[in-house]
Amino acid sequence: MKAVWYEQNGGAEILQYGDMPDPEPGPGEVRVKVATSGVNPSDWKRRQGLTASIGFPRVIPNQDGAGMIDAVGDGVDSSRIGERVWLFESQFGRAFGTAAEYTAQPSGHAIHLPDNTDFAAAAGLGVPAMTAHRCVFSDGPVTGKTVLVTGGAGAVGRYAIQLAKLGGAAIISTVSSDEKAQIARDAGADHTINYREENVTERIIELSNSAGVDLVVEVDMAANFPVSQQVLKRSGVLAVYSGGSSQAPAVPLSFKSTNVTVRMVLVYDMPEVAKAAAVADITSWLEQGKLTPFAGPHFSLEGLKDAHLAVEHGAIGKVVVDVS
Repeated sequence: MKAVWYEQNGGAEILQYGDMPDPEPGPGEVRVKVATSGVNPSDWKRRQGLTASIGFPRVIPNQDGAGMIDAVGDGVDSSRIGERVWLFESQFGRAFGTAAEYTAQPSGHAIHLPDNTDFAAAAGLGVPAMTAHRCVFSDGPVTGKTVLVTGGAGAVGRYAIQLAKLGGAAIISTVSSDEKAQIARDAGADHTINYREENVTERIIELSNSAGVDLVVEVDMAANFPVSQQVLKRSGVLAVYSGGSSQAPAVPLSFKSTNVTVRMVLVYDMPEVAKAAAVADITSWLEQGKLTPFAGPHFSLEGLKDAHLAVEHGAIGKVVVDVS
């Protein structure tokens, strides 16, 4: 099979494209003929060694993807052969992810893909949609609540808006441009705030009739913490999936309100029950046509270097690698 791999941590230039043996599914595994591979920030950070040193002699990157099962290992019903699936955590604790023509994965990580969802959309579900689900629903239903989604034009942010809207919440989102404001509104945001031009705290207080918000889905805790301190309601939740690159807020954390929960979300280490809930809800909403993908640039498998660089440099929309 054709594949892309690396054998040491480093920049995108370490990625190699070539031939590798086709994988065979082990017990409890399925082999997927990969149609698309999604690229997430965690993929290039892992490759570079920023979040984890290389743990195998050779690594095929990328956690997310989609394709069709063409072989199964012992213990997996052969009726799964021919099934369209979306994949998550393909390279978490494993050497070989989705940047290849074939990948062998645990059967439970190959999720039935509804016929109304194409492979390009399915390549962007694992990390972004499951992270968003955990942020939005980790502390219970959001029906009738007000949710602030920072960075609503990002992959996680856009799904967080959609999921919170499906959950019955009112949504405020911060963005940095008119283009990104439209992306957030298209996803379901009731209000957007351009943080480069407006006083975010004042606008949130105004839009919420001085009540504040029940939940913040946070992409940059360090930069946005002064806002969260002021706008979170009593017993509110700050769900953080990215700390940001600026200086972290001081400890102990203090808020204007009391009984605030700070929840640090890492999709790979979510409780299994939370992963199962995310998978079930996401698949159900796909079947109902209630989730819309965030289309972005496409690359060839041979061009994975450019795909990783596009994500690293902040490409808008989901970066997808067309494998087959």
